Amino acid sequence: MHIAIIGAGAAAVGLLDALAAGEVEGAEVTVFEPGTNLWRGRAYGPDLDSVLVNAPPAIMSIRGSGSGHYAAWLGPERAADHLDELLGQPLVPRALYGEYLAETAETALARLRARGWRTRVVTSRVIAATRTGGGSRVVLRTADGRERLADHVVVCVGVGTPQDHYGLGGAPGYVGDPYPLADTLAGVPGEAGVAVIGSGLTAVDVVVSLAARGHAGPIALVSRSGLLPAVWQRPLGHQRRHLTIERVEALRRERGTVTLDDLAGLLRAELEEAGEDYAAFTGELLPAQSEPPAERLRRQLAAVGDPAIARRVLQEAAHVVGPFAWRLLPEPDRERLRRHARLATAVASPMVPVNAAALLRLFASGQLSVLAGVGKIEAATEGGFRVRGDGGDLRVDVAVNAVNAPPQAVPGAAEPLVTTLIEEGLAALHPSGGLVPADPSLHVLGDLAGGGSFITSSIPGLAAQAARLAGVLNG
Repeated sequence: MHIAIIGAGAAAVGLLDALAAGEVEGAEVTVFEPGTNLWRGRAYGPDLDSVLVNAPPAIMSIRGSGSGHYAAWLGPERAADHLDELLGQPLVPRALYGEYLAETAETALARLRARGWRTRVVTSRVIAATRTGGGSRVVLRTADGRERLADHVVVCVGVGTPQDHYGLGGAPGYVGDPYPLADTLAGVPGEAGVAVIGSGLTAVDVVVSLAARGHAGPIALVSRSGLLPAVWQRPLGHQRRHLTIERVEALRRERGTVTLDDLAGLLRAELEEAGEDYAAFTGELLPAQSEPPAERLRRQLAAVGDPAIARRVLQEAAHVVGPFAWRLLPEPDRERLRRHARLATAVASPMVPVNAAALLRLFASGQLSVLAGVGKIEAATEGGFRVRGDGGDLRVDVAVNAVNAPPQAVPGAAEPLVTTLIEEGLAALHPSGGLVPADPSLHVLGDLAGGGSFITSSIPGLAAQAARLAGVLNG
């Protein structure tokens, strides 16, 4: 058996680690990755120390079968060096987390070789996939003109780069892709007025890193919603008993379908068992969209140590249970969730408290502002940019694009491969985005998996997907 893994980011690491835990001997695995950040992907390559892992260690393990794997790798010394007092957890620079991914991948490859596997990494991009004459295997062609046969092909190419919604590409002062911030922010003059396009986690990274570099000019977060991510609370170690994959699967077997009301019922049961009011919690969510950003940050920072489990349960379940449940929901229920996509993303993917505190300081000093209702951003003829939003026009010198690509969007570099997969009948495009395998030899891991949720895959979500796929391949 020869497994070909296309892409060498976190999803590939999770799959290799899970394969190494199996018992299959004497197989072969080839990883194709043309980029320079092997095993780290776009998110965890070398960058500024201000670019932090955005979650506590308990949910950052790439090992699907062991939530303590990352914490064990950190160890007590590194954990103490990076302890965040607000969260009560170690928060490390993403580049250090990239070292964890790299060591995990190399350890997994060594374990596979010890069981007689042949392993190799090919530093060339896969540009085409075709069937062999007999149809049982797949031929992969790389940009260097070589061909390789595989029995199973796993596509885990990650997400694309930010979309240029406002057509600013090529304009002086426009930063189309902020990462790595160590490179892109070095070119931003210290007194420049900066518009950060977007208000999600990438936008927070940009603002916090500008401040860490001593930027003195005004900074504005400009977006359609103006809604900032929620703020992480200290982990409590609560174990979900109702809102779990097992309970959702039981509902599917019992009723043949799972609805949004079913999921709400499981959340209600989780909260009521803990003595919390479901109606009070859900009633607070929608009004948060109209709450002034600084006030919401201040309120949520004050609740970092609050013992209520409601927000913690919803955040964890959104990433662990959500990808599984989403595919079971009827389309009208999915559309109900899509109408609140920005709020759902803000709640499910919160920022770490240390970043929230940094934003609050910038708000208090008047250096940071938020402009919502943005409908147009254009390059000005005299230089810089004009931003038009609900609060009027804003003039800035620099515009940094922090709007992430939709999870199911095909990255530009992967388009030739995806085209051939479809032409060969190995895969099909899902109506709502992403790629659906049409052949048992093809597997899609991560955000490109067709029909997935609008919430970008988290590390625990990737680890769970990788463990399930490894079970199939090891079977």
